[in-house]
Amino acid sequence: MERPNSIDKSVEEIDSGHLRLLSIFHFVFAGLGFLGFGFLMAHYLFMKFIFENAEEWENGSSGPPPEELLQLFLIMYVFFAVVLALFIAANVISGIFLRKRKNWLFSIVIASLNCLQIPFGTVLGVFTLIVLLRESVKGSYAEAKRGADL
Repeated sequence: MERPNSIDKSVEEIDSGHLRLLSIFHFVFAGLGFLGFGFLMAHYLFMKFIFENAEEWENGSSGPPPEELLQLFLIMYVFFAVVLALFIAANVISGIFLRKRKNWLFSIVIASLNCLQIPFGTVLGVFTLIVLLRESVKGSYAEAKRGADL
């Protein structure tokens, strides 16, 4: 009779370790997102320098680009910064939820969205989906929810 309990305990410890690691990796991935802000800012400043450097454009036959083009680029950069900020916040929240074993569906959705961010997000998303879709992990989320309801 002891054997099934020891197996269940072992599976529970493995699941707990995997969820803890996934939580840490979500925080790390969110931290990498901040590097994306730096890249986005550097790219914008580079493009702004090129578009505002009128001396180089006057030597060409077409002349400088219209001011509206730089404004359109600014709008695109702001849009991408907002999307990046949302992904960073979602990964931090998902990391917290993974650690507390709460909001299983939210973590599934974020893991699926992370799969779009090649290559690191894809790896993180796939591993998160693999772990969260295990029956034993679903059971631990249900136990945590029951414990919180009491």
